[in-house]
Amino acid sequence: MSASVADEAGAPSSAPPHTRLRRTALSLGVLALSQAGVTLAAFGTQVVLARVLPLAEFGFLMTVLSLISVTAPIAVAGVPELWLQVFGREGAGAFGWVRRSLWMVLGGSVALSAVLAGWGLLEGAGTTHGAVRIMLASVVLAQSAAAVAASVLQLQGRYTAVAVLQLLPQLGRIAVVGLAWWLPLPVSGVALGYAAVALLTVVTCVPAIRPFWRGRTRLEGHGLVEAGSPVPPRWGALAAAATPFVLGNVFYLLGMNGGTVVIGEFLSRESAALMAVPMSVLAAVYLIPRVVFQQFLLGKLHRWARSDNEAILMAYRIGSTGMITFGVLVAAIVAVGGWFAIPLVFGEQYQESAVIMAVIAAAIPLRFAGAGVASLLTSGGLLRRKVVYQGIAALVYVAGLAVTLPLYGTTGGAITTVVAEAALLILFWQEVVRHVVAGADVPGWAQIRKRLMRDG
Repeated sequence: MSASVADEAGAPSSAPPHTRLRRTALSLGVLALSQAGVTLAAFGTQVVLARVLPLAEFGFLMTVLSLISVTAPIAVAGVPELWLQVFGREGAGAFGWVRRSLWMVLGGSVALSAVLAGWGLLEGAGTTHGAVRIMLASVVLAQSAAAVAASVLQLQGRYTAVAVLQLLPQLGRIAVVGLAWWLPLPVSGVALGYAAVALLTVVTCVPAIRPFWRGRTRLEGHGLVEAGSPVPPRWGALAAAATPFVLGNVFYLLGMNGGTVVIGEFLSRESAALMAVPMSVLAAVYLIPRVVFQQFLLGKLHRWARSDNEAILMAYRIGSTGMITFGVLVAAIVAVGGWFAIPLVFGEQYQESAVIMAVIAAAIPLRFAGAGVASLLTSGGLLRRKVVYQGIAALVYVAGLAVTLPLYGTTGGAITTVVAEAALLILFWQEVVRHVVAGADVPGWAQIRKRLMRDG
C-alpha cells in the first residue's frame, strides 16, 4: 500500500488567486527562460562549429547527433512521459512503476550505446568517423538520464531545477566549442569533449533520480509521499504502457532529424550540413510549445482530464487557435530573418540553407497547433490513437523524402517536412474535435482570463 503525507510545500495551495497566478507565471517564465538559454546555446555552438569545421565534417557530426536523437526514445523507453501519466492518475500509488521502468531505461540505453559504438568499430576505430561514433555513444546515456531526471523534477514541481538541468549540458558544450574555436579542434576533438560533457551529465542526474528509486519524495499537488511496498507492474504491462510513448517520440524525432540523417547517409555530408542549419532553427522554435504543453501543462492535463472539463476546453482554445496564430507570427519572423541572417552568421557557403529555411518555416504554425491538440489526446485517454496518427504522418514523411529528395535535393526535405506536419495536424485536430471537445461550448478568451485570475 502507498501512503501520502501532505505538507505545506507540496499540497494544493491556499494562497490568494493573484498569488497563485503569479507563481504559475513565474514557473512558466523560468522554464521559458531556460529554454531560451538552451536554444541560444545550442544555436551558438552550431554556428561556431559550422565556421570551425569543414563543411563535410560539420555535416557528418550533425548526421551522427541527429541519428542519436532519432533513436534516443528507444533508449529512454518512454518512461518520462509514462511517469507523468501514471503519477497524474495514481499519485503515490505510481511508485510501483519506478524501479522496473528505471531498469528498462538502463538496459535500453546501454544496448543502444553499444550498437552505436559497434558501428564505429566496424567503420574502424582508427578512422576519424569511426572514433567519432564511438565517443558520441555516451550521449545516448546522457540524454536518457537527463530525460528521466527532468520528469522527476516536473513531478516534484521543481521547475527551476528543471531549468538548471536543461542548461548544464549546453554550458558544457559551449566550453567544448570554445576550445574548438581557440585551438582549433578537429571533429574528433569536439566529439571527445561532447563525450566528457555527457558523462558529467549522467553524474549530475543521479542525485535527482535517487528519491524516486527510494520511494520517498515530494510530489506536486500531493505533498510528501512515501511509497511503502507498492506492487510493481508485470514486465509485459510495463512495456505495453510505455510503447505508445516510445513510438510517439520516435515518430516526432524522425520528423525533426530523419531528413538530416537520410541526406547525410545517402546524398552527401555537405548537403546534410546545409539541411542541419534550418533544422536547428526549427528545433529551437519548436521548444516554445514544448515548454507550454510538455514541461508545464502535461502533468496538470492528466489531472484535469479526470475532473475538470472546463480546464481541458480552455487548453483546447489556447492550444489550437491561440498557438496557430502565434505560430504564423513566429514563422514570418523566422522566414524573413533567416533569409538575411543565415549567410551572415554561418557564412556564404550556407546560402542554400536560407532558401530551405524560407520553405520549412511554413511548418511552424502547424507544429505549434499540433503540439497543443496532441497534449489533449495524451491526457484524454486517446494516446494510442495519437501514436497511430503520428505513425501515418511518419509514413507520409518517409515516402515524401523518397520522392522529393531525388527531384529537389535538400529543398525537397523542407517541402516534405511541411506536408507531413500538415497531415499530422489535420489528423490530430479531427480526433480532438470528435472525442475531446465533442460539441461542448469552448470558452472564449474573456472566460479563460477570468478562470486564470480566479484559480491561478
